[in-house]
Amino acid sequence: MAAAAAAAADTSAASTTGLALSEASINWERLDKTKFHVIGAILFTAQQGVLHPTAVVKTRMQVAEGGLSHMSGFVVFRKILRSDGIPGVFRGFGTSAVGALPGRILALTSLEISKEMAFKYSEHFDMSEASRIAVANGVAGLVSSTFSSSYSVPLDVVCQRLMVQGLPGMQTYRGPFDVINKVVRSEGLRGLYRGFGITLLTQSPASALWWSSYGGAQHAIWRSLGYGNGTQKKPSHTELVAVQATAGTIAGACSSIITTPIDTIKTRLQVMDNYGSGRSSVMKTTRLLLREEGWRGLYRGFGPRFLNMSLWGTSMIVTYELIKRLSVKPEQ
Repeated sequence: MAAAAAAAADTSAASTTGLALSEASINWERLDKTKFHVIGAILFTAQQGVLHPTAVVKTRMQVAEGGLSHMSGFVVFRKILRSDGIPGVFRGFGTSAVGALPGRILALTSLEISKEMAFKYSEHFDMSEASRIAVANGVAGLVSSTFSSSYSVPLDVVCQRLMVQGLPGMQTYRGPFDVINKVVRSEGLRGLYRGFGITLLTQSPASALWWSSYGGAQHAIWRSLGYGNGTQKKPSHTELVAVQATAGTIAGACSSIITTPIDTIKTRLQVMDNYGSGRSSVMKTTRLLLREEGWRGLYRGFGPRFLNMSLWGTSMIVTYELIKRLSVKPEQ
């Protein structure tokens, strides 16, 4: 998912300020696809591993009962370390890392194919090239989000249940296949798609918010550094990476503020079983959370999520640009 979303950065980076940013012009045709996927799998898995503990802390804070939910993220992190050691903060990582590999390929492929088709189809309309690129990327993001969500939601359900096992009221599992077996046995295949609707309905707006924040932040930073539309100078490689990383951090921070309530509801919907009579739903989960903790409960785990998304935005952009540079086909 991260690699797929990052593909849109090429157009955003090149068109936001009108700069001659040669490093940002590496397009899909210039890449060695095999090398790109292999290097991408290695680097994005490493990135995922670094950020995984923040996801574990965030998930536990969102679903925990009692005092745990009101502790700071750092206190919860130390509590997990004391009770479970290092393996505790990496619960679910193996399943997430291995399971995410096909999802990344699916998301990236669907994004690139749909973007190319949308861009070609838009030739029939009276639109500027910038508008055509924006529309094509928007359509591609929607298509990619739909395809990737169909794969990622069941993976999220499995990984999040592994993350919270051992907490009061939560089941204990012997591994990912045991999670799948118990969920399907008790709820059918529908149980693996808890939160699919809310994920699908919010993924595209959340992605739009991220890229809008990223583009605006990057534009403002370039101008503050003196790279206006009329300038002839080109930024150095160090400046390019630094600006993209800073803009990614700002975008991740802005997105986390808006999307944390939705993420809290989705996480609880996916991992909690005790809803009394009747099947769980978005409205029932939301009403229960509001009744127990009020509006503040919607921001459970905000600190770790804020940190996770800010670091993700920074590392995703930097990692993706590195992957592209390492995957460029040799000049003929």
